[in-house]
Amino acid sequence: MQEWGLHGAKKAAINSAAAKYIDFLLATASGKVGGVKGPGKLATPFEKTKVAAYTLGAMTPCMRLYAFLGKEFKALLDPNEGSHPYKKWIDNYSSDSFQASAAQTEELLDKLSVSLTGEELDIIEKLYHQAMKLEIEFFSAQSLVQPTIVPLIKEHNPAKDHLMIFSDFDLTCTVVDSSAILAEIAIVTAPKSDQHQSENQIARMSSADLRNTWGLLSRQYTEEYEQCIESFVPTEKVVFDYKSLHKALEKLSDFEKKANNRVTKSGVLKGLNIEDIKRAGERLILQDGCINFFQKIVKSENLNAIVHVLSYCWCGDLIRSAFSSGDLHELNVHANEFTFEESISTGDIVKKVESPIDKVQSFKDILKNCRDDRKNLTVYIGDSVGDILCLLEADIGIVIGSSSSLRRVGTQFGVSFVPLFPGLVKKQKEFIEGRSSNWKGLTGILYTASSWAEIHAFILGY
Repeated sequence: MQEWGLHGAKKAAINSAAAKYIDFLLATASGKVGGVKGPGKLATPFEKTKVAAYTLGAMTPCMRLYAFLGKEFKALLDPNEGSHPYKKWIDNYSSDSFQASAAQTEELLDKLSVSLTGEELDIIEKLYHQAMKLEIEFFSAQSLVQPTIVPLIKEHNPAKDHLMIFSDFDLTCTVVDSSAILAEIAIVTAPKSDQHQSENQIARMSSADLRNTWGLLSRQYTEEYEQCIESFVPTEKVVFDYKSLHKALEKLSDFEKKANNRVTKSGVLKGLNIEDIKRAGERLILQDGCINFFQKIVKSENLNAIVHVLSYCWCGDLIRSAFSSGDLHELNVHANEFTFEESISTGDIVKKVESPIDKVQSFKDILKNCRDDRKNLTVYIGDSVGDILCLLEADIGIVIGSSSSLRRVGTQFGVSFVPLFPGLVKKQKEFIEGRSSNWKGLTGILYTASSWAEIHAFILGY
């Protein structure tokens, strides 16, 4: 305390966020959680074990979080920086002894939990989540003595600024590619080879023929996609040049359009019912945190924000249905569309967004139609080579997922992939040193995120 210039003469009220966590720990340890008796009334060794397990369930998140933060901060410190106001804090929590203590706490929690029932384990899980929530609230409650660049909306002025979020759909938002979903709907709903089709129905292949045809199309696409990538990626890394990358991706655009033409000519998309597509969309599994992020963006009254989804998906109705389950009807979907006779697909696609070139053109057209009296801040979230031009054009391009082809194409064309957290620390240091904190596109830098939770924290905060 003397090193920090604190001599203890002045008493300070305890932080309310700290008090909430203390009260939570005391309530848990006294047996007031999960129907456990008070400490003085614990009659059996099992009851004592249970209350100890509950207590460790409430304590372990604190240990793990501090051990994690200590190591993360330690790795970011410049050894030549000299003194640092949090040096002792970082040294303590990054030390081998504290790391070992955190691991020991987790091991003990595991041992004490072995004899618990499923219901009791559910209680520990809830305690763990509540403890982590209280810890985050504790850090969020601390006063800041310097301006910060995060969360992104901190300096957002709804009256003057316009936050524009762009996102890919397939494998950025979804767990499975939408083309596979649509193919599966076609196969499952197709007639068996021995079933008769009425004259007024759109003629369809049998389910067996459909499965074989789709398998051939998929294999051909995968093989030719890799060959196409090889044909335009330079063997040696080059200095970042957006125009050269844009020109090279015209080959990929031609390939994607030819692949789509093969699909429509094959007839695999004929006869799909719009209601089947919508039901599949509503049941589509999305990445953890994706829906919650978009809900916070579009439902917030304090943001002047809009979300655009740009996708190669063959059927925009599938995307709209996927987001409708989260009451996200406000999302603007830019994708291809099926053509229907009444409610049955003809097998043709209204082609709007088929390639990287199409995507970036849609991106530019959307910005061109924005009001001139607002300052636009654009964020693009994507996962594949098809997104790379939009990722680079946006003020902030965030890559989610681990596409090897995206990394290879980007790296060979001089694009830098920077993990989001260290990238923000560097940006913060530049900001404090008086260098610009403005975000702008076409710098050749893309940020990589591990999850939608990380993107949520960066843009919206906790």
